[in-house]
Amino acid sequence: METEQREFASRARRILRILSQEFPKAKCRLNHRDGLQLLVATILAAQCTDDRVNKVTEELFRRYRTATDYAQARQEQLEKEIRSTGFFHNKARSIIAMGRAIEERHGGTIPQTMEEMVQLPGVGRKTANVVLGNIFGKPAIVVDTHFKRVMGRVGLSKNTDPDKIEADVMKLLPEKDWTAFSYAVNDHGRLVCTAPTPKCSRCKITELCDYYADPGNPRK
Repeated sequence: METEQREFASRARRILRILSQEFPKAKCRLNHRDGLQLLVATILAAQCTDDRVNKVTEELFRRYRTATDYAQARQEQLEKEIRSTGFFHNKARSIIAMGRAIEERHGGTIPQTMEEMVQLPGVGRKTANVVLGNIFGKPAIVVDTHFKRVMGRVGLSKNTDPDKIEADVMKLLPEKDWTAFSYAVNDHGRLVCTAPTPKCSRCKITELCDYYADPGNPRK
């Protein structure tokens, strides 16, 4: 097991090195100016593209500027404003409840720890990691749908649960590399290791990929 773990760690480091060169500007694609905006945008991004969220938040962020603004929002109105992101009823409810929680428990300021953030309505580990990594500069593995797909294909995690994938990858890289690895892999998943059919002919990490090494892989 230790030998396998060392091999996976070496593979992860090589993937990071290659993808950092391939995507040197990899970063969070959700437009934001502060932590509250990124928190709201990440909630809206569930089952929605970043481009669509950015179109919606352009106007949304002009209307809602503080946690209190969201706490006092009318459900029906907020639903109309975020409708195109999908699942708008649940998202609106979560955002309003999140605003209230930040106002009542944290004096209107976003908490800076994982433990506190995941207690906010609508905030899971992925959302918390996005904010912790981008706003507060804390090491964070962001397991979105692209990251999950790539980790499964290259073989760095056999799990399908995002929290378990996060735990697997955390063991492979030093903390200082977690955020950079997340966004480099994210871009790779968006542009190359796509669903349902990856563009293996364009991939720079095929020699490190279990999916590509599979004899039955038609993409070779």
